[in-house]
Amino acid sequence: MKPLNVLVMAPSFDRTLPHADEETMRRIALAGAGINVRDASELASAEYWGDSTVKSKLDAMLAETEVIYGLILPRDILKRAPGLKWVQTMSAGVDRFAKTDIWDSPVILTGVSGIHTTPIGEFALLFMLMFAKGAPQCFRMKQDREWIRYMPTVLRGKTVGIVGLGNIGREIARLSKAFGMRTIATRRTVKQPTRGRYVDLLLPVEQQNRLLAESDYVVVATPLTPDTRGLIGEKELRAMKPSACIINIARGGIIDEEALVRALEEKRIAGAGLDVVDTEPLPPDSPLWDFDNVILSPHVSGGMEDYMARATDIFCENIKRYQEGKRLLNVVDKKKGY
Repeated sequence: MKPLNVLVMAPSFDRTLPHADEETMRRIALAGAGINVRDASELASAEYWGDSTVKSKLDAMLAETEVIYGLILPRDILKRAPGLKWVQTMSAGVDRFAKTDIWDSPVILTGVSGIHTTPIGEFALLFMLMFAKGAPQCFRMKQDREWIRYMPTVLRGKTVGIVGLGNIGREIARLSKAFGMRTIATRRTVKQPTRGRYVDLLLPVEQQNRLLAESDYVVVATPLTPDTRGLIGEKELRAMKPSACIINIARGGIIDEEALVRALEEKRIAGAGLDVVDTEPLPPDSPLWDFDNVILSPHVSGGMEDYMARATDIFCENIKRYQEGKRLLNVVDKKKGY
């Protein structure tokens, strides 16, 4: 059997540690027969941050590569890796790959859809609970050494509207029902109003404004595609209750940020919980930093302590399928964008 050359480009949020985990490398090497796995994480990271001196060394590795396991691909990947046949990304969202040359190529792209369900579902509930219980107010009072009692609210009996009922949306609905909430959701394949598991009202996307008008919390949980970019804009924000909060755990580009800022300035909505923004990191001059009713987190809602191990579980299973000529898990439909 011809060796399978796999190149790992593990992301590192700590720039001082740009390398793949040894256990990850070991597991990949044992996932099938004749696997030659190498770690290009440090080289890819250095090039990403502007170090051009590593290009020739990275090119030599890419030239022999058939499979890449990573998050962010080097530029001009098809020219530099002419034998590339498959990219297994470590993320569920694949919108960043739409801007690379593999999007219109025969290279197979697979994701790790499903592993984010629990952490992102919990994060969505975290945002709702923080707003309901006045957590931002408590943080401010602690900083100011103030002790001012106030009246929190409860989630029970409130309505959560989930824009995009995929794996993550269903988990948010399940958790919300455990808190006694009414759940509404939209789903692209639904043609008329119906019900679903953990969902009291399931609507076609054309009736999104009904969801917005009835919800106390709107949670954006749809993939970013050309169809969903700017999906929540001026008109949609005006459809929301003045007492409602919007939460985005999907992609920043789904909400028109300028329209969101206007809605917050004019107090047309009660607040926003944003794990993602259109430009990341959020620019220092963004007005979103200044709102007391905006909760920000740095795109970490999908994180968990065993993330790499769970993503590698999917990759190792896909390696077996790849070598056996079977359909891979989580193959991206490039026409749909997810």
